[in-house]
Amino acid sequence: MTVEANFDGLVGPTHNYGGLGSGNLASLSNAQSVSNPRQAALQGLAKAKALADLGLTQGILPPHERPYLPKLRQDGLTGNDDQVLFQAANRTPQLLQTYSSAAAMWTANAATVSPSADTADGRVHFTPANLVAQPHRSIEGPVTARILRAVFSNTSYFHHHPPLPIGMNFTDEGAANHTRLARSYGDPGIELFVWGRKANDFTADPYLPRQSYEASAEVARLHGVLRPVFAKQHPAAIAAGVFHNDVIAVGDRDFFLHHELAFADPHLIERLRSIFGDGLITHMITNEQVPLADAIGSYVFNSQLVAIDGRRVLVAPDDVDNYPNVRAAIDAIDAIDEIVTFDLRQSMRNGGGPACLRLRVVLTEDELANTNQACLLTPDLFSDLTDWVHRYYRDRLTPDDLGDYELLAESKAALHELTGILHLGEIYDFQKTE
Repeated sequence: MTVEANFDGLVGPTHNYGGLGSGNLASLSNAQSVSNPRQAALQGLAKAKALADLGLTQGILPPHERPYLPKLRQDGLTGNDDQVLFQAANRTPQLLQTYSSAAAMWTANAATVSPSADTADGRVHFTPANLVAQPHRSIEGPVTARILRAVFSNTSYFHHHPPLPIGMNFTDEGAANHTRLARSYGDPGIELFVWGRKANDFTADPYLPRQSYEASAEVARLHGVLRPVFAKQHPAAIAAGVFHNDVIAVGDRDFFLHHELAFADPHLIERLRSIFGDGLITHMITNEQVPLADAIGSYVFNSQLVAIDGRRVLVAPDDVDNYPNVRAAIDAIDAIDEIVTFDLRQSMRNGGGPACLRLRVVLTEDELANTNQACLLTPDLFSDLTDWVHRYYRDRLTPDDLGDYELLAESKAALHELTGILHLGEIYDFQKTE
């Protein structure tokens, strides 16, 4: 039996609204407002538990340490942690904001994952995203690599690649620009890699396309993907603020849902059908039904498509109910059996919906058995994590609080305990130096 496991990223104790995501309209519009880390973490856990209760295989990935003091030291700040934090808050507050980003919670950007059924060597392949298009996210790759190796450690089943080389020719944003289509999870699939520009193609778009063709092609080559398809994002979508393909399209097994302006190639669906063969179901929502602004505002395409007892379920943010045209458009899709919504307001205000919060990993029975079992969500783990959040997380955080040494100490204590709960070992820099 082969399953698709969704590994959700836990929101960290320093969850804040930095407004750092160029092109991410929700993030920019809520910049510097007060956040609620406790509520954000509990909202994410509630969604994960609800899906696990429905029978899905659900995993948890830990937050990254923030503020990330190693980068502040690389930028010339010296002294003990308290002194470095004081200097950052008082001399370089923008750097402190950058290295305090909460964006690692969106594990759709953590890596690109190719299931063993799709690869030449029959192993699951992981490439952590380098995220070099955004300074606040470019620091994530090395820690993400450590986390993934701690969760998927058996090299007989899992092949870990390093992030792609740093450089604007290889801008890689991970699974947010990657969709897999297959008759079932265990069958060989098509891997759709979506890109926004080619090397040295710097367009006049108001938002620089984040994913390069070269990065997508290199990941597909490294993974040994047997049936890759490459497609360019529609420039109109990028210009409107569609910074990742998962904001405008979503697929699962033999069903693909997309917006009319998702792709530049008007013949993409024909290409996919010719490779997939009979049985591929597609549904296009037109720009007349749902204008780009409403697609972005509701994050309807940033929903999770999941299979529950043979039924297709769309896991959507409850923001879709604020857009009658969006709700009507998805209610009219015959291929979707049920729509469930969740309150993810803390994440949505920072620019990420249900699909942003999870990394999809298709696993055979043996691969799942060789995955770190402590990271798979159970009622006991949910109870432990809920208690952990209540003990360590604040219910109010302002941008000025990022310079609070007590917050740093609280966060370190929380993350150190979490690595014990999830049996991850020493994955954080501070654990290796203290």
